[in-house]
Amino acid sequence: MAWRTPLGDTLDGVWARLLAGQDGLRDTRSDYPLRTTLAGTVPGLPGPGETGPGDRQVELTSAVLLATFESAGVDPADEHTRIVAGTSYGPCLDEPAAALDAWIAASAQRIGHPGRPVCVSTACSAGSDAIATAALLIGAGIADRCVAGGADIVTAAKRLGHSALGTMSRGRLRPFDQRRDGMVPGEGAAFLMLESARSARRRGAQVLGLLLASGASNDAAGLTAPDPSGDGVLLALRRCLAAAGRRPDQVAVLNAHATGTPLNDDMESSSLRRMFGSSAAPVVFATKGALGHSLGATGAIEAVTVLLALRDGLVPPVAGLGDPIAGFPLPVATGRPFPVAGDCGASMTIGFGGFNTCLLFERAGGR
Repeated sequence: MAWRTPLGDTLDGVWARLLAGQDGLRDTRSDYPLRTTLAGTVPGLPGPGETGPGDRQVELTSAVLLATFESAGVDPADEHTRIVAGTSYGPCLDEPAAALDAWIAASAQRIGHPGRPVCVSTACSAGSDAIATAALLIGAGIADRCVAGGADIVTAAKRLGHSALGTMSRGRLRPFDQRRDGMVPGEGAAFLMLESARSARRRGAQVLGLLLASGASNDAAGLTAPDPSGDGVLLALRRCLAAAGRRPDQVAVLNAHATGTPLNDDMESSSLRRMFGSSAAPVVFATKGALGHSLGATGAIEAVTVLLALRDGLVPPVAGLGDPIAGFPLPVATGRPFPVAGDCGASMTIGFGGFNTCLLFERAGGR
């Protein structure tokens, strides 16, 4: 697996900075009035406005795709490996394209991949849904292996849109905090090499973890606002655990969506209370306070963090969280890294349009 984030592009380097409580949010110039000029931009990538959004998206995506193939020891030209990639709108709000998957087709071509990638666009759940889709392709025998994940970039249209919607913070992103008032946009990409156990054994692959199951729902409550009841999130969590044959008390760690918007955080907190309130509680952490909200890439980035948390038995503190909202139902990492005891970890994503997706992972060498 590989990623490129506002805190860098090496797995262990970014993870160390997250554990240290650092963030990659920067003051990013805008020609338009915005609620905040903060954004989580990727170092080394041309800044927003320095080159076209499409070029930025392809440069970011192709670099992380190539790094993922290399880390897995698989030739990017391997015709038995499919690419499944998620994004929100990528560059298409700012540069309308003839095809919404043009960015990933161009990225695959740049690294010499021969196939036509699968493109998933389910708002902020797109990265998670790409991973779930890849698992379905492998399970159905359509592909031996898939490189799956997501990529998204900060653009003027996305910043303007969230500012106009009132979902953007006036300061910094404060997940589950009493002072939360909105999200801060971010960008990045993450991809993982998924394959069946048989394929991994056949080629002697290093196993970083197991994807046990996914669960999804759509609450259809509105174009942007989540269903305040949290029923859709609860359904996705329950479907995921049922598909994996796991109980709530077997989940050791959970990466929450935690956008810092009052509606999302209240609804997600309520859903977690209903799901885990009567069981041994997982430790909750979140990365958007450190990286910004990378929209369609966030599910893939957070899948990587769950695998690293299970590997090290440790989660980073939630950047921007100082005073948790009243009645937050689970232990949440604040101020310092928190230990994790257990083999299973979940990642929850909640997207515009009612998309809810949960992924459940198991530590390599777990039971």
